Amino acid sequence: MRDDPLIRALGFLGLRGRPTIAALALGVGGSLSALFLAALSAWLITRAWQMPPVLYLSVAITAVRALGISRGVFRYLERLATHDLALQSMATARQRVYTALASGSPGYSVTLRRGELLNRTGDDVDEIGNALIRGLIPIGIGATTSVAAVVVMALVSVPAAVVLALALVVSGGVAPWLAARGGARAIRDGAQAASEATEAATTTLWHASELVVARRRHRALAAAAEADSRHLDATDRGIRWQASAASATPLALGASLIAACVTAIELASSTTGSLAGVSSGEGLTPMILGVLVLLPLSAFESTAPLTEAGLQIERSRQSAARVMALVDGANPDGANPDGAHSDVTDAEIHRSPVHLTATDLRWGHPGREILGPETGVDLDLRPGSRLIVTGPSGTGKSTLLLTLAGLLPPVAGEVAGTDAGDGSEVELRSAACYFAEEAHIFSTTVRENLRVARGDVTDAELGTALAAVGLERWAATLPDGLDTVLAGGADAISGGQRRRLLLARALLHPAPVVLLDEPTEHLDEADADQLLRRLLGVERDLFGPDRTVVVVTHQPPADTGAAQVLELAGRQSSSGRA
Repeated sequence: MRDDPLIRALGFLGLRGRPTIAALALGVGGSLSALFLAALSAWLITRAWQMPPVLYLSVAITAVRALGISRGVFRYLERLATHDLALQSMATARQRVYTALASGSPGYSVTLRRGELLNRTGDDVDEIGNALIRGLIPIGIGATTSVAAVVVMALVSVPAAVVLALALVVSGGVAPWLAARGGARAIRDGAQAASEATEAATTTLWHASELVVARRRHRALAAAAEADSRHLDATDRGIRWQASAASATPLALGASLIAACVTAIELASSTTGSLAGVSSGEGLTPMILGVLVLLPLSAFESTAPLTEAGLQIERSRQSAARVMALVDGANPDGANPDGAHSDVTDAEIHRSPVHLTATDLRWGHPGREILGPETGVDLDLRPGSRLIVTGPSGTGKSTLLLTLAGLLPPVAGEVAGTDAGDGSEVELRSAACYFAEEAHIFSTTVRENLRVARGDVTDAELGTALAAVGLERWAATLPDGLDTVLAGGADAISGGQRRRLLLARALLHPAPVVLLDEPTEHLDEADADQLLRRLLGVERDLFGPDRTVVVVTHQPPADTGAAQVLELAGRQSSSGRA
């Protein structure tokens, strides 16, 4: 039971006892009000038919009005309570997921696709919250109301109560279970298709200009449309299962009403008085007939939503499995996502020059294709070295950078860093800074976006870095200078400005090994060539003689100076040793 991903995920919601009980109690109050309203209304209608004095009915009339009002009030308050509980819980769950990702292994986080991450922290967490609103609380309300209905029915007729209990079990238990079991595959296929549709849509949006230039936009749009179509097909299959299971409720209700009528006939046959009069024995009275017929109608109101609740529990369970896989992947050692995880902080960065070496190195993501030449790659990068990594897409250039940064373990061979001064071994993650191609620009000020690299940086250092990467004029035009907020993050600046801003971060970072993934993307050919020459130290070296720089690029400059070149297309060449 503890291995159930939904049980684990519910622990992430941070549910508190009092709000949960309050939401459930309000729902039960509304449902019981409806149940007793039906029973009392049946009694009142049939009793009034006998035309007793009006004062005799005044208490029942007042009670009917009170129950009718309380039903609406309870249901309104229950909606407020459950939604408030769910929203707070989902916020807590997202906070804990983000904490787990931030405090866990960075080698896992940086390899996640954006669409996959958006789905798991967005829709999947919402589905876990929906387990409360549309699953667990309705189940609790339905179970409580069903027990109360059977008890009331038993006071009238034990056989009718037995039939009602069986019918409620079918409507509120068997039908939801079958719906969830039958719809599990449709839910799983729909979630997979939705994830692929999101990934295709985000790729199309974030890389629109590149896709247009490469004349591949129609392929991306077709992939998004096809994934969306599969999502709709899976949704339709799930609705068919839901509709089939939902048919059990009217069938069970019909069976219960037939049983009530049969019970009424049996009682009528044993009645010594007339139906219009008062029974002299335990036979049928108008009040009993009314309760037998109207009580099941109200009782099934609480079980009718449980078919959807069963499907929601299955949807939430599958979403919980994906979210828990995300958390477990970030914390493979089982670290508590709520607690501090030992990680490389700014204070622990190794700042002195490092000698980076690799021997017979091959790399790749766990469980995926092994990358690099079969004989492995050898690297000897002393302080001040420059290395260009080039090759077609899909050859593992970015994955190599992750391995050199210590974010992914080598598949074969080894990579190590030693202090250039005393020769002591240095942890790669403390000595290298990896700047991804899709590194994030935050929706905050220019200053804070640069302070991500180093928290104690001064305004003078910020200005120097911006000038070095060619953003000095742009910074001078900002309305509030470095305090200008980049509303929308990367959407507030052009692609070229984004690349330069990320490069300024790399300049400010104190790590001695700098790993840059496509630092000149979105720049025109002349600017890209000039910037690459500066990165490689051919002219006006940006990073100086003590820092090692590794650059991934599709188009290296014609003159690479003394930089080593590693081509990931089956052959290697270098000016030095690579």
